[in-house]
Amino acid sequence: MSIVDNEKEIIEDFDLFSDWEDKYEYIISLGRELPLISDQYKTEEHLVRGCQSRVWLHAEKQGANIVFTADSDAIITKGIIALLVKVLSNQPAIEVAKTDLDFINKIGLKEHLSPNRSNGLVSMIQKMKTYAAAYSAK
Repeated sequence: MSIVDNEKEIIEDFDLFSDWEDKYEYIISLGRELPLISDQYKTEEHLVRGCQSRVWLHAEKQGANIVFTADSDAIITKGIIALLVKVLSNQPAIEVAKTDLDFINKIGLKEHLSPNRSNGLVSMIQKMKTYAAAYSAK
């Protein structure tokens, strides 16, 4: 599935819920399902700067695609990074680097986050795009 297909799937999933309490529960469940990042990547080098919580993000290139693994010490933040991993992992690095991630606005995520979490979301996206740009340049 493409990034656009993954975004459509998330939008459809969020449309199933009528209020943000249920949507937060869904985000939390995504965080619980996120495959664990290897302990070797829980380092300062892999921390996402700009997040109130601790978020570790690792990327590696597999063929033309980039594969992300991540973790966080905060349950909602872990769910947010899980959303991003779900959309961007196993995609061509060049596509990850240039995507706009329209689903974030379409599901209303940014407007339902505290300013600190919103800044963290932007930092996570920037780090993922930075990894992708570096891998697509190689």
